[in-house]
Amino acid sequence: MKVESVKLKVIKGNNIRNRRGVHAEFMKLKARKRFRAFNVINSAPSSFFKTSFSLLISFSFILSINSCSPETGGPTGERILHAETRRVAHIPLPRGYQRTHVKEGSFAEFLRKLPLKNPGSPVRYYNGQLKPNQSIHAAVINIDTGNRDLQQCADAVMRLRAEYLFRNNKKNKITFNLTSGHASPWRQWARGYRPVIRGSRVRFVLRSRPDYSYKNLRRYMNHIFAYAGTLSLAREMHRVHDVLTIKPGHVFIQGGSPGHAVLVIDSAVDRNNGRKIFLLAQSYMPAQSIHVLKNSADNRLSPWYRSDFDAKLVTPEWIFKRKDLKRF
Repeated sequence: MKVESVKLKVIKGNNIRNRRGVHAEFMKLKARKRFRAFNVINSAPSSFFKTSFSLLISFSFILSINSCSPETGGPTGERILHAETRRVAHIPLPRGYQRTHVKEGSFAEFLRKLPLKNPGSPVRYYNGQLKPNQSIHAAVINIDTGNRDLQQCADAVMRLRAEYLFRNNKKNKITFNLTSGHASPWRQWARGYRPVIRGSRVRFVLRSRPDYSYKNLRRYMNHIFAYAGTLSLAREMHRVHDVLTIKPGHVFIQGGSPGHAVLVIDSAVDRNNGRKIFLLAQSYMPAQSIHVLKNSADNRLSPWYRSDFDAKLVTPEWIFKRKDLKRF
C-alpha cells in the first residue's frame, strides 16, 4: 500500500506538471496570435485604416447634409422658417452670429417682436389678390394692409412707427410731414382738427369731436398715406453716415415718384469679427402685405444682408446706395 501510494502521488504530480505545461504552451500560442494580428494591422495601414477612415468621412458627410439646425438652415444655406417662427426674433441666424442688444421699450425692440404669419403665407394686395411674384419674401408680418391702395412702401414704415409710438404711450410724438412740407401731428387730428389743403398752403380747421381711439389713429394714418410718401419721409429723416452702425428702425429710402423705402427690422453680429447683418421688410405698389425680404444676391445668407456691402444694396425690387440709410 505504501509503494502504490507513492506511485500514485508521483503520477498525480506528473499530471499536474503536464497540465501546467499545456496551459503555458496555450498561453504562448494565444500571445503569438495576438502579436500576429497586431502585426497584420500595422503592416497594412493603406488597406485597413484608409478604408475605415474613408467610411467614417462618408458617414459624417451624409449626416451633415441631412441635418438642419435652426442656426444654419438647409443644404443651400438659406434660413428655413419652422412652425415655431412666430416673431421676427425667431428668424434663424447664420452660424456664429448673435442678435445685437436693443434697448427695452425701443423702436428696435418693437420691430424685433413683430408677429409673423404662419411660414409659407403669401403676400396679398389690399384687395385680397395674390402678388404675382411670391418668391422674394421669407415671411409675412401679421398686420393688416387696409382695404384701400394706400399702405405702400414709405407708408408701411410710417405705419409701424406710429404703431410703436401709440402702443408705448408716446402718442404725442406721432407726427409726419405732408409732401407740401407741413407737419401733420396726431395730437391735432385727435382733437378734431383736419387739414385743409389749397395748393401749397395747408391750414387746420376744427371739424370733429376729440377722439383718441386706435380706430381714429387708423383714419389718421390713411390721411398720412394719401398726402405723404417717400419724398416727404426722406426729407424729414436724418442720414446715418456709417452703415456699419445699422440697427433696427433705420430705413433705406429714396424719395421720388417713384421712390422706395425698406425698413431694417433686426440686426445681428458675428461673434468672431464683429461684422453686422440685418433683416429688411417692405410693402410695395400696389399696397400689399408687409413682408420680410429674401436676399436674392446671397442665397446662403438670405434673408439676412451684410452691412459691409459694396456701393449698392441690391434688394429683390429696388437697388439702394449706402447714403440712402436714414433714421427717425
